[in-house]
Amino acid sequence: MMWQTLLGILAGPVAVYVVLLLALWMYARRHPDTVGMKDALRLLPDLLRALRRLAADRTVPRGVRIKLALLLAYLLSPLDLVPDFLPVIGYADDVIVLAVVLRSVIRTAGPEPLRRHWPGTPAGLRIIERLAGMPGGTVPSRTTERP
Repeated sequence: MMWQTLLGILAGPVAVYVVLLLALWMYARRHPDTVGMKDALRLLPDLLRALRRLAADRTVPRGVRIKLALLLAYLLSPLDLVPDFLPVIGYADDVIVLAVVLRSVIRTAGPEPLRRHWPGTPAGLRIIERLAGMPGGTVPSRTTERP
């Protein structure tokens, strides 16, 4: 039973990675000038590092940090809204939840914390910003500036 749980925990991020790579591959075929396969392969590890860094950043509002911690727990959990054994949609729900939370985080905290903590390439950051609903790479923040 323990090995099944461990396998489930490991399979979640791997499955999200594969679905994300497939989506990026399809995007790269249509837009070869924006993303290469090297950037696509690095995207999920870079995204997970950025989410972890954002969740630990004390300058980011507490509500945002809580959302990020819950997102990381959801992505690592073997339990999903849609079971992973269903073809395509089983893993697509992870990407959708990720996009919704990222969009909420960027609308609340602004795009700057994500840019500050992004460990990857600028091309990878542009892809994540588009996934989060930032047209043209920028979304105005709804929060007021802090001195």
